[in-house]
Amino acid sequence: MLYTDYIESSAGVMLGKPVIKGTRITVALILKKLSEGATQKQLLTAYPGLSEAAINAALAYASDVISNETVIAVA
Repeated sequence: MLYTDYIESSAGVMLGKPVIKGTRITVALILKKLSEGATQKQLLTAYPGLSEAAINAALAYASDVISNETVIAVA
């Protein structure tokens, strides 16, 4: 699965934040809800525009972004 099949960023939608394609559901919202203890089933019920694959794509996107960030140490 490629997360690019499910995630998009557009300046005209949610100020360019990454969202699930065709929705205004941000990757950040999905991550926040999961970190607060929500289950995938609860997210699917609360947000009918989501799919299990879209939730997994949000996790893959977040993992990719974090693994590719550059940290610059400032002394």
